[in-house]
Amino acid sequence: MDFASDFTMTINGRAARAAATFAVLNPATEAVIAHVPDIGREQLDEAVAAARQAFGHWKGVGLAKRQALLRALGDRLADHADEFARLLTYEQGKPLADAAMEIGTAIYWLQETSGQALEPEILSDAPERRVELRHVPVGVVAAIAPWNFPVGLAIWKIAPALLAGNVLLLKPSPFTPLTSLKLGELARDILPPGVLNVVSGGDSLGPWMTEHPGIDKIAFTGSTATGKAVMRSAAGNLKRVTLELGGNDPAIVLPDADVEAVVPRLFWAAFANAGQICIASKRIYIHESLYDRFATAMVDYAKMVKVGDGTEPGVQIGPIQNRPQFDRVCALLADARSAGTRFLLGGDVPEGQGYFIPIAIADNPDDGSRVVAEEAFGPVLPLLKFSDVDEVVARANDSPYGLAASVWGTDLDAAQAVADRIEAGTVWINTVQDLGPGQPFGGHKQSGLGVENGREGLLEYSNPQVIVRCTTSA
Repeated sequence: MDFASDFTMTINGRAARAAATFAVLNPATEAVIAHVPDIGREQLDEAVAAARQAFGHWKGVGLAKRQALLRALGDRLADHADEFARLLTYEQGKPLADAAMEIGTAIYWLQETSGQALEPEILSDAPERRVELRHVPVGVVAAIAPWNFPVGLAIWKIAPALLAGNVLLLKPSPFTPLTSLKLGELARDILPPGVLNVVSGGDSLGPWMTEHPGIDKIAFTGSTATGKAVMRSAAGNLKRVTLELGGNDPAIVLPDADVEAVVPRLFWAAFANAGQICIASKRIYIHESLYDRFATAMVDYAKMVKVGDGTEPGVQIGPIQNRPQFDRVCALLADARSAGTRFLLGGDVPEGQGYFIPIAIADNPDDGSRVVAEEAFGPVLPLLKFSDVDEVVARANDSPYGLAASVWGTDLDAAQAVADRIEAGTVWINTVQDLGPGQPFGGHKQSGLGVENGREGLLEYSNPQVIVRCTTSA
């Protein structure tokens, strides 16, 4: 495989080009690194038709065979892990060590998910009447993956969908299509033709897929605003949807927390991948008795972290991935400055090449300010004081989002009591961003619909079917 050029789509197990192309940029340099196919509507129809034809065979392939093919795909990805990591850094911007971690996690997810199964369940087994619950595949799945973790979050969809007996069309973000296109190429001689198709395109492709009558389910990761548009479009023919959407995750530091131990954990929870993580800690509430010490330690730690081109040695935080997101974060910072928000660190964006934003830490801004109420999805973090538990729980829950949260303290019973009151799909105590392929993940409120991972996530790619068998027709 050539990881530097020849980026083609995969349709029906073969390389596919398109009449048009679009450019892909390196966010650290703003240089064009590749041109990729920009699929047309008729060609998308061909891809969907190929998938539908493949579904007839794939759903009848035994579970053991599907499991083995997923493991084989994981093994092949492991064989090329270094090349995928380098390509991921060039297109996404994250430091090479983080890119290698994403590829390693994707391999692990494939291997672990391949061991899952949806076994039939006997609901009744009387001599005259037997009732069996089965889980049958939905059909053709369209997976729409984001640009912050283009490989990892694609695998979150590919592995359970194929395991459950579905076929899939993967649409990567137009900002980060390169690793996904190479993943499709990697799978061509492993999976039967049409089982995994990878298509690339611009802003029109997503709506074409969500409204396409030949697609039975949409699995989407992205912003809440786009998720609502996906749901509206999919409603036309009642497509199944799984939506993993935005978050504004609170972290609550209780008065008995160990500041020196907690600060590094929460720094990386907030700023890893330049803050471009749906479950990043985006609001940190610190008890007033610890606030000054915590804030000082957070700033001191931040000053030791190197921001720059992810290919350079020692860089720990890369650029914002794309120009539109860079402009949004810059606008958020400008709004905070105009509102009089005090920054303990950063807050300004110097001119220069690449979409780099220095680490910004805001000092106790108003809860209603944009820097607190909105999901920055960049290296911007507000530190906020609180005085009692009832107050901080109310403030943490005062959000349209409910993706995840964390609580920090040495009294585990007290921390648990706080966690029990948080309105979020996942709440961590003295840890953060702790996920696993066997662990369901989903949001409350406007942070999503449905779940990913675990048995519950696998069920999202199936329809229940009840078979009632009687001994006679009487």
